[in-house]
Amino acid sequence: MESVNRTMVSQFFLKGFSGYPVLEHMLFPLCLAMYLVTLLGNTAIVAVSILDARLHTPMYFFLGNLSILDICYTSTFVPLMLVHLLSSQKTISFIGCAIQICLSLSTGSTECLLLAIMAYDRCLAICRPLRYPVLMSPPLCLLLAGAAWVLCLLKSVTETVIVMRLPFCGHHMVSHFTCEILAVLKLACGDTSVSEAFLLVGAILLLPVPLTFICLSYMLILATILRVPSAAGRRKAFSTCSAHLAVVLLFYGTVIFMYMKPKSKEARISDEVFTILYAVVTPMLNPVIYSLRNKEVKEAVRTVWGRRKAHSLLEDDRVCDIGREMPWNIRNVPYSDP
Repeated sequence: MESVNRTMVSQFFLKGFSGYPVLEHMLFPLCLAMYLVTLLGNTAIVAVSILDARLHTPMYFFLGNLSILDICYTSTFVPLMLVHLLSSQKTISFIGCAIQICLSLSTGSTECLLLAIMAYDRCLAICRPLRYPVLMSPPLCLLLAGAAWVLCLLKSVTETVIVMRLPFCGHHMVSHFTCEILAVLKLACGDTSVSEAFLLVGAILLLPVPLTFICLSYMLILATILRVPSAAGRRKAFSTCSAHLAVVLLFYGTVIFMYMKPKSKEARISDEVFTILYAVVTPMLNPVIYSLRNKEVKEAVRTVWGRRKAHSLLEDDRVCDIGREMPWNIRNVPYSDP
């Protein structure tokens, strides 16, 4: 009977904001604009960190990974969500739901580890400045980033497979605007204790543990900064990690607010709106925070933009020079139909 129930599930229905058509039409342009800003801002961060040699440092290598993560995370659900906001048929296939769960879990988990790695990088840069180039070498940076991506992907695949192998019965209506793993798990009619145990262990390893590591790193950073004799030196040291600290507070603050607040028996529409705005706004603000709080990024953007503008002017001058060097009798031959 279990296999029959499982094979009969071909798609899920996403409830989203089906009962609020006016709200759907209001959210569509807002979410579309924020998604485009997210793509443009994070793509610009990645491009600048690659094109400008001054940003070929561990800090901007990890920042580029964070920007790629934000692009991947929002792209796992926003395009389909935008379609559903304007459509009455809000369905997703069984395989599509599994892929969406896996990718959203993987990118969200990787961001937790990556923020902890970035805190470790800032701790070494401030507390061990002389040994920093040796301690945070390029091979180590690749190893840390690669391990975060691979481990979180394996964890997410395992959790997704365990949940999607459960028997589903009933209406198959997911009370969410996306295939969120806890919302899908509520539709299972089998024993969910193993899935819940895996999710609990994963949540503990990827939320409190990295957050504790980040707090310890910033305690060491603060202790080091307070020992700097000059006020200018303290400001300079703090400015190197202020953008990362702002991103950490934004990310963990919204996550803690969403998952630690008291749960009501019935889902409220305000909770759904806050969830959708959190999922789109946070990735959008990351490049804004780093570009506004970081002089190196702003200077790199000006350099890359100026280099591109100078290249286009040089190409225009070259075309004009070629035109001036053409023989007079070729440039002035009147056009005539054959």
